[in-house]
Amino acid sequence: MSLTVLIGGARSGKSSLAVDIGRRYQAGRSGPVSFIATAPAIDDDMRQRIERHVEERPADWQTIEELLDLAAAVEAAPEGLVIIDCLTLWTSNLMWDGRSDHYIRNRATSDAAGMALRRDPVVVITNEVGLGIVPDNALARRYRDVHGFVNQEWAAAADTVLHLVAGRATKLEDPWTLLGNFE
Repeated sequence: MSLTVLIGGARSGKSSLAVDIGRRYQAGRSGPVSFIATAPAIDDDMRQRIERHVEERPADWQTIEELLDLAAAVEAAPEGLVIIDCLTLWTSNLMWDGRSDHYIRNRATSDAAGMALRRDPVVVITNEVGLGIVPDNALARRYRDVHGFVNQEWAAAADTVLHLVAGRATKLEDPWTLLGNFE
């Protein structure tokens, strides 16, 4: 397990599974677990959500709060498993920071490729935001489109991609693996 992407909707079980992976990794004495948190505490609701997530994690896990530079955060983590929670907020953080779509796409491509080469495993959590209706405003449509590309890049670089619904997972495959020779 080098790079694993957990993708799904809100409350689909992504974060719970990532924490369980971390606990099993640590119990197997494979090494320490570091948690990279991308959520900004912008209001009381987000602060409460962050607190709940912190309470769910073992106290001996190192938490690195990083809103923009995932590569630097992973580089700062000790050897062992790294959990990134989440690409969904990372994408919006970059957009609110004024980064262009081109910049975000390039960062997604380079960061995902770098994580796939890491010696120790990385588990990345992200939301699928493109299954609903077409958003009614330009910013929301831009976000959906940019984040969809971010998810595609990370999934393409990953060894394993799991789609979670109601705490259950389906393994996602490269479509060409399933289609075979389509000439």
